[in-house]
Parts: sequence; C-alpha cells; structure tokens
Amino acid sequence: MLSVQLGDVVEDYRRIADAVAADIARGRLRPGERLAPQRTFARRHRIANSTAARVYGELVRRGLVTGEVGRGTFVRARTEEPAIAEPGGAPVDLQLNFPVLPEQSRMLATSLTTILRPDVLADALQAGTVTATAPLRTAAADLLARDGWQPDPERILVTGNGKQAIAAAMAALVPVGGRLGVEALTYPVVKTIAARLGITLVPLEMDSHGVLPDALRAAAVRAVYLQPALHNPLGMTMPDDRRASVVAAIEAIDVPIIEDGIYTFLCDETPLAALAPDRTVFIDSLSKRIAPGLTLGFVVPPAGLADQLAAAIRGGGWTAPRFAVEVAAHHIADGTAAAIQLAKRADAAARQRLVAERLAGFAVHADPASYHCWWELPSPWRADTFVAAAARHGIAITPAASFATGTAQAPNAVRLALASPPIETLSAALEVLAGIARGTPELPG
Repeated sequence: MLSVQLGDVVEDYRRIADAVAADIARGRLRPGERLAPQRTFARRHRIANSTAARVYGELVRRGLVTGEVGRGTFVRARTEEPAIAEPGGAPVDLQLNFPVLPEQSRMLATSLTTILRPDVLADALQAGTVTATAPLRTAAADLLARDGWQPDPERILVTGNGKQAIAAAMAALVPVGGRLGVEALTYPVVKTIAARLGITLVPLEMDSHGVLPDALRAAAVRAVYLQPALHNPLGMTMPDDRRASVVAAIEAIDVPIIEDGIYTFLCDETPLAALAPDRTVFIDSLSKRIAPGLTLGFVVPPAGLADQLAAAIRGGGWTAPRFAVEVAAHHIADGTAAAIQLAKRADAAARQRLVAERLAGFAVHADPASYHCWWELPSPWRADTFVAAAARHGIAITPAASFATGTAQAPNAVRLALASPPIETLSAALEVLAGIARGTPELPG
C-alpha cells in the first residue's frame, strides 16, 4: 500500500511539472517570467509544500527554469544556439547576427539584372556540382584571398552554406566515434553537428589569446576545429605569435585543421591556411558577407584532402544550387560583394564604438572589428538570471552555457550579437542592459 501511495506522489509532481512545461512551450509562461513562490504554488494547486518543491526541482532539472535562494524562480530564456534556431521574435534580437545593411538591397538588385536574362538564367537552372563553375571558383579565390594567402581556384569546393561546409569537413576528417578538438568555448553549431555525426568533442583550454598550444599537444584527436580570427563568441583575434605556436603544436600531433573563417571578411588577418597549407581546410561563406538569404559555403582543402571533402559534400547532400552559384559569381565579379563587405566593416566598427560607450566600466571584450562581444557579468548577476531579466525588457541575448563544451562550468558571461537591429535600436538596448547590470536581480514579491 505504501509503495502505491509513493508512486502516486511521484506521478502527481511529474504531472504538474508537465503542465507547467507545456505552458512554457506554448508561450503562456514567457522567458524571464517569475513563477509564484513555492508556498503560493502549493496552495493554488492544493498540494503539499514538499510536492511543490519537487515540481520546481523537476523544472530546474529539465532546464526550463532557474532559481536562486532569496530571488525567486524564473522561466529560462531560450538557450539553444541562435545560429541553428529561427529568429525568436524578441523586439530586440542580440542573439542572431544578420548583418544586412539598408542600402545593400538596392546594390544587389542592380547586380541581379544580368542573371535574370533568359539566356543567362538557362544556365543558372542547371543542376549544381561540388566544384561549381570556373567563373565562381576564380571569383571566390579573389574574394577569399588574404595578405600572404591566395587559394587555388581549382581546389575550391562549394556547399549551400557555411554550416554545411563545416559539417562536410567534420564528416570527412573525423570518423563516427572519433574525437574532434575544439576551443573550450566554441560555435554551438559544431556541437550539434558533432552529435548528429557521432563525433566526440574534446574541449581545449584557452586564454585571452586563444587556444593554448600545450592543450593541443596533449590532445588525442583526429582533427582540430578553430576560429583564430574574430572568434565566436569571444570576439577576439589570435595574435601572430600564438598562431605560429598553435600551428607548431598541431604539426607535432600531425592532425588536420578545420579553420572557420566566416567572420574574416571583417579583418585582414593571415589565416592558418597560409601557415599550414598542407593540413588546413579553410571554411568561409557569404551569409555574413552578403546576406543569409543569398549565401554559399566555401571549402578550400589541401590537395591531399580534396577528394575526401568532395565525397563528404556529395554524400551529405550539401551541394550548392546552381542558381545560388551564378548569383554569387555575379555579385563577386561586378564588385558588389566587395562594396558590401567594405560597408559592413564600417558598420561593425561603429557598433563596437557604441558598445564601448554604452557599456563603459563593464568587463566587455571584443576585437574592434567584430560583430559581437563577450560580457563578463558583474556580481551578483548570473548569466541565466541576466538573460531572463533582459528577456523581460524584450531583449534576447545568449548565455555562455550555449558555447561551452565539455562538463566544466560555463563562465558567468553572455554574448551580444550586434549586427541585426538598427543602430539606434542597438544603442537603446545597450543602455537598458547597462541599467539592468547596475541593479540587482529582482527579489520575489
């Protein structure tokens, strides 16, 4: 009889937790909203205080709410990586980086007039291939070139977007069950791709200059994924001496590098591909350079890995549509892509200056060229409660936990993506966030 009663209690608290979870999923309880104190919740549901405590504990275990003694329990803001989620609908979105400038639509429309001619469009409607077209490869080689590095057009492979390019590189270089070294804080899409491909991520210790060479030397991995320029989420760029040390460490363990250069259109740093051309797979795309709706992914492998990468792209179904290839080739060849890139460099710099002004006095870190920044929160704020407080003001930001790999505790920080809102809206949002940070977490009423 006793076991039946205990079973009923367990079923009751889980059923009540399910009901609260459903309200959260349907939007009846919104991110940042405070739940009733446990005693009030118990009276409302006609349950014991101990059962209410179990309900709240279950919601915390599921990651749906966050609570601190003396402050209350709040619905957690969305913590999945913004880059693999759709826009959340917040009035001010500082989770997703979509740098689309007001004037670029006119520039793109002018560039598109040629491709819409029937004779040109006929070619654009053909099936796509991994190697795309010679005009696109030539144009892309010029677009991706950096000081000291010029990719070979014949080795450029093309995917539908940058995420597909990363997935193809991971699939080609790391077998199912294999280990991929990544920075301890990394682009969260990599975590999702690794889970789907059956790859184990090995977090590599970092400092303010990037991944530590000693961490690389000690790693037993099949490949390494790195973001040496304008790192997401930290916004920092690896200095030249660290790049050289990192390459030396990777050569010592003799594994390939997947270099994510998605944000390198905003800076002029020499890529790792220039320092280790025989082991680096360079990844880039047009989603940030131009627009997420007009994108391609680029994969520049060493000659010895080209066939593996091409096979992975075909096998994954990641071949780019021919129309997108033709559009991109036109945008690059006629100078439209370069003009937009130049304008976005100025825009990113202006937004970073705004961050420096509005968040002066706080521990905010970023390269002045970056479209995002990393904010180490002041005490007594914690990332979850700060994200929830921002959500109550209609501002969506991302906690450090979204970027952390491994089991170590995530830093008490948030990432701000600066590119999406109009600059006046960004300015007002930063002022609101500064005001929140100068206060304290809300106490329960």
